[in-house]
Amino acid sequence: MMEKMLTKIQYVIKKTRKIRKKKNKTYLLHKCPQKKATCVKILLMSPKKPNSALRKVTRVAFTTQKRKAYCYIPGIKHNLQKFSTILLRGGRTKDLPGLRYKVIRGVADLKNVYDRWKARSKYGIKKE
Repeated sequence: MMEKMLTKIQYVIKKTRKIRKKKNKTYLLHKCPQKKATCVKILLMSPKKPNSALRKVTRVAFTTQKRKAYCYIPGIKHNLQKFSTILLRGGRTKDLPGLRYKVIRGVADLKNVYDRWKARSKYGIKKE
């Protein structure tokens, strides 16, 4: 016996599209807004093509899990050393590939940015 050819609508009904799961970009935070970590290494990275500078980056080990990740230190200057504790948040740095986390300034061992008046909340400065 010959089988009938299916029409377009029958194909659509037969093979429904599967909804893709949304990827978690900051999966090491485990659905937390911030996580505590310790610095393993402090290094400098150069950004992607049109930009040129030396960006300050740290390799961190999370206190709750064994995994390690790289994260960006925002602002001018920092006082981070090996084994200093920091607080991390999500948020990628556009010109540094693979960096999905940022360090929160003014919390734990990392000091806030000195002499900052604009966008103070990002760099841990209280209002006078």
